[in-house]
Amino acid sequence: MRVHYLQHVPFEGLGSIEPALRQKGHVITLTRLYQGEPLPTLEEIDWLIIMGGPMGIYDEARYPWLEAEKAFIKDAIAAEKTVLGICLGAQLIADALGAKVFKNRHREIGWFPIQRLPEAATTVLAKAIPEQTEAFHWHGDTFEIPQAATPLASSKACKNQAFILHDRVVGFQFHLETTREAAAALIENCRDELDSSPYVQSESEMLADEQRFTHINKVMHAVLEALEARHSPASQ
Repeated sequence: MRVHYLQHVPFEGLGSIEPALRQKGHVITLTRLYQGEPLPTLEEIDWLIIMGGPMGIYDEARYPWLEAEKAFIKDAIAAEKTVLGICLGAQLIADALGAKVFKNRHREIGWFPIQRLPEAATTVLAKAIPEQTEAFHWHGDTFEIPQAATPLASSKACKNQAFILHDRVVGFQFHLETTREAAAALIENCRDELDSSPYVQSESEMLADEQRFTHINKVMHAVLEALEARHSPASQ
């Protein structure tokens, strides 16, 4: 399987997704949008993964590559690729599907529980996402659930945490792929966002427990397994 991912900043990569995919022998390719690298053709990829970043989806003036990226995401969805977006990536997918993306009431940074919604039971991720689990968060914006998509999860600070469309287009506002090293890199590069507001934890709180990262990475792997079982080229 050919997996391509879009990277917006050097300190937000695939995290635990990369070893999970490589272990199965999948081919991974990358576009570093912040370096002006070209996007692939849709014929070259089976999956598209869109990572996070500190910019907003409407920041085209500062990040001109956002315009081409948005068009590419729309085309990938229309071409029936499996598409997974994380944080900013989820917001870009929501925008591509015509949903509004806007500033959330609370900035949410650190470890906070998400609740799986009853609607998730009808989707391919029904068993992959626990009924309640602690996830890692780092966002200030949020999205509406796109039309025809199924909401998957919610949190106290952010109502819309995840959605899925046609069992192949997935948006996660939260992070399940983050490793301790990746969290430390986020803190190092975005420390100015740690404003001590109600849903923003301290650096020490976020990095204190290695087992938290191990747990969310296992959930991430379960999500990948569920999507792959349903949508790998060999199964079609």
